Amino acid sequence: MITPAYVRTMAAYNEEMNRRLYEAASRLSDEERRRDRGAFWHSLHGTLNHLLWGDRAWMTRFAGWPASGVPIKESDCMIADFAALRAARVAADRDIVAWAAGVTEAWLGETLHWHSFSADRDMAMQRGFLVTHLFNHQTHHRGQAHALVTAAGQDTGDTDLFLLVPEIR
Repeated sequence: MITPAYVRTMAAYNEEMNRRLYEAASRLSDEERRRDRGAFWHSLHGTLNHLLWGDRAWMTRFAGWPASGVPIKESDCMIADFAALRAARVAADRDIVAWAAGVTEAWLGETLHWHSFSADRDMAMQRGFLVTHLFNHQTHHRGQAHALVTAAGQDTGDTDLFLLVPEIR
């Protein structure tokens, strides 16, 4: 389904896009970042929190990261302070890139067994499929955050993967 090279490319893309998104978000006031703009996770701050929460949840399963202890319904308020949220995002992205460097074809082909608290049941699926979900989840919610930051008058620059690949490799 996917290759280790794909995982490394997407991890680098994720890191770069988060850097651009947080830079744009940092130019907004805290009030603007927290304003409920009708997004699924309410605000830009809430959406950024949920995005980090999701990455941590999957990396708990993939790489043994510690669980956040925050339920999904509260993920939008996991970290209150924007500077702390940004620092946690930078650390998570660095660690995702490091994890991606060690992903192998064999590991991607194995089955992962876990308990999904959001689905309230035990699950088992191929790791490669779940890694694809990790990157899809990132892109989905980062797209929402991008729309929020753009609507607030900020620019992140190019967001297309094909335009960024030469910069991130």
